[in-house]
Amino acid sequence: MSPPPAGSASPSIRLLLVEDHDMVAEAIGLALGQTDGVEVVGRSASIAAAVADTARFKPDVVLLDRRLPDGDGISAIGRLMAAAPEARVLVLTGEASASAATRVAEAGGVGLVLKSSALHELEAAVRQVAEGGVAFAPELLAGVLDRLTGRIRLAGAGMTARERETLLLLAEGASTAQISERLGVAHNTARNHIQRVLEKLGAGSKLEAVAIARREGLID
Repeated sequence: MSPPPAGSASPSIRLLLVEDHDMVAEAIGLALGQTDGVEVVGRSASIAAAVADTARFKPDVVLLDRRLPDGDGISAIGRLMAAAPEARVLVLTGEASASAATRVAEAGGVGLVLKSSALHELEAAVRQVAEGGVAFAPELLAGVLDRLTGRIRLAGAGMTARERETLLLLAEGASTAQISERLGVAHNTARNHIQRVLEKLGAGSKLEAVAIARREGLID
């Protein structure tokens, strides 16, 4: 992107795009890169790369895909902020819910944007968070406030990282034996992880647990 002309009013918003799908990344990168006042300084395709690139580029905004090859983007927000404390993290997701938005806010993120949003909506969200605001849809914001203030219990509250891994494997249709193998734990340990996931989601079965998790935005 060519440098701004001398005397331009304000510096560009430096944006790091974190998206593993090449076509999606290219489309978003080209669109935002041609937007006045926004400079796409890099693109990362995984959480690990995003942390390194955030430390390297020190962006103003990190536009973070929620589902990445090495994990859930929301769980990486803290690491990104540690790499560049001034960066504002805006999450991209295929399906938004108040629970997912609450997780973003609790992790230190400042917005949640649907991948299906129009370009002008995405651009507005980037500008809004770069200026210190938040970018949650009005229909989500009330639910976020209710959950953060305790008026509504957040499904899956208190779930450990290992239990979240277990939930993701359940969503993939993995059996207890497969979960044991994938996590590298004993069969009884895997079964205990599954039981705790069900208890924390208030589910009576694996299928119900996955359905609740999808509804509440814990998984895509």
